[in-house]
Formats: sequence, structure tokens, C-alpha cells
Amino acid sequence: MGKLGSAFYNRLVIIVPYVWLLLFFLAPFFIVFRISLSTTAIAMPPYEPVFSLGDGLAGFWEKVGTFSFDNYSYLIDDPLYVNAYISSLVIAGISTFLTLLIAYPIAYGMAQAPRSIRPTLLMLVILPFWTSFLIRVYAWIAILKPEGLFNQLLLSLHVIDTPLIILNTNVAVYIGIVYSYLPFMVLPLYSSLEKMDDTLIEAAQDLGCTPISAFWRVTFPLSLPGVVAGCMLVFIPAVGEFVIPDLLGGSQTLMIGKTLWSEFNSNRDWPVSSAVATILLLILVIPIVFFQNAQAKADEQGR
Repeated sequence: MGKLGSAFYNRLVIIVPYVWLLLFFLAPFFIVFRISLSTTAIAMPPYEPVFSLGDGLAGFWEKVGTFSFDNYSYLIDDPLYVNAYISSLVIAGISTFLTLLIAYPIAYGMAQAPRSIRPTLLMLVILPFWTSFLIRVYAWIAILKPEGLFNQLLLSLHVIDTPLIILNTNVAVYIGIVYSYLPFMVLPLYSSLEKMDDTLIEAAQDLGCTPISAFWRVTFPLSLPGVVAGCMLVFIPAVGEFVIPDLLGGSQTLMIGKTLWSEFNSNRDWPVSSAVATILLLILVIPIVFFQNAQAKADEQGR
């Protein structure tokens, strides 16, 4: 009975993640992909489905040949969507790099701090999560606007003569993304650095490495898993970010999240919107799959 129970629980541990992915990833993705193959219609919902789940598997295969990928061709032909994808990748990439530059010293300082105060430092990092994300973004509007706190501080210190125009620019978007996703970068970096053996640094210095050289030869390579995990946690949601570019960015700030929202709500073009979402998901998922395969092969070779 004990062996049967142990085997059951082992299988349950494996099955649960797959069930979760099926219900909350594959099923929604299938629904969105199905809508992307449809055509717009004056109805509710505003599209004509190419097939219905009630048709069964046989009905599905009969209609496979009638599937139209015109919505995907439209995205490629229209430069708006191509530019939105490129702009989103660029903004997310720059924001991720800036977040890494800021988060790494914070995580390193936390890892080097006395163990007695590390829980307090960790709590301070996650403290912003106790406040609504939307409220925190709105707070940056009050800080960055021409008559806001930041400009008032610089004017009072006589650093500038006229207020800086930061709000409704890409700079404000970078600030909002870096601030909002900073904890997602700090936490995996801290996890990697906190587990590092300090005797490795001492050994490197005994062998003639300077502190800077020891950092680049020992500390940074050992923290790479945290760097990669943090970059993914920041880059992936930043690509599809909507709230920050909509509230802090201007009309010239082009990101795929804003474009997607406009197609769904303003233009009521659900098929094109679904095609935009499908391509965005593939852009993010495919590199992750290749990275995981490469990492698995590297782990096997390391063994």
C-alpha cells in the first residue's frame, strides 16, 4: 500500500503541472488561434468562427482546408504591426538591460549583508508588491510631469532652469518598466549570489586575482543562472506591456500591447487581434524553448 501510494503521489506531482498548462495555456491559446483564423462580422462576438467544437473531430478535419491565414498576411503587409513588434522588442531589451544594471548591485549587496538582516532586505524588495501596480504607475505620472516632484526638486536645487519633458516619452516608459519589474530581477539574482561559496573568491584572490578580476572570473559566471532567469522574468512581460506605455508613454510610443488593445477594443477586429497575440506568443515562446534545450544539452555535457 505504501509503494502504491508513493507511486500515485509521484505521478500526481508530474501530472498536475501538465494539467495546469493544458487548462491555462494550451486551451486559451487554442481559442485565440481559432479566432485568428476567422473573419470579422457584425455580431457578438464580432467574428465568424471557421469551425465549432460541436462539429467534433471529423467536422474539424473537413474544414482544415478552408482555414484562411489572411489575418497573418495582413500583419506582415502592414508596417504598423511590424514596427510595433520591433519597437516592443527594443524597448523591452533596453529596459531589461537597465534593470539588470540596477538590480545586480542590489542583489550582490543583499547577499553580502549579515544573515540577520537579509530577511529585512528581502522584505523591502518585495514591499512594492503590497501596493496596486496601477497606483504605482499613476504615482510616476505625478513624479515625472513638468510640474511634478522630480522637476520641482531639480528647479529648487537650481540644476535646471526649465522643467524637463519626461512624461509621454520613451524615457518615462523605461523608468516605469525598470521600477515595476526590478524585484523580478533582484530575487533570482539574490538567490544565485546568496548560495555562492565565498571561499571561491578567497581562492581566486590567493591565486593573484584582483577583486574586480575575481568578480568577473568567479562571481559573475556563477550567477549566470540568476541573470538569465531575471532577464526572462523582466523581458517577457515587458514585451507585451500595455499599462506603462499607455499611461507614461506618448502617442509616439509604439508597443504591441497598445496595438493589441486598440484592435480589440477600438477597431473591434478580433481576428486580427488574435493573430497579433498568437505571433507575439510565438516570438516569446520559441526562443525560450531553444534556450532550455541548449541548457539541457550543456548540463548533460557538464556531467
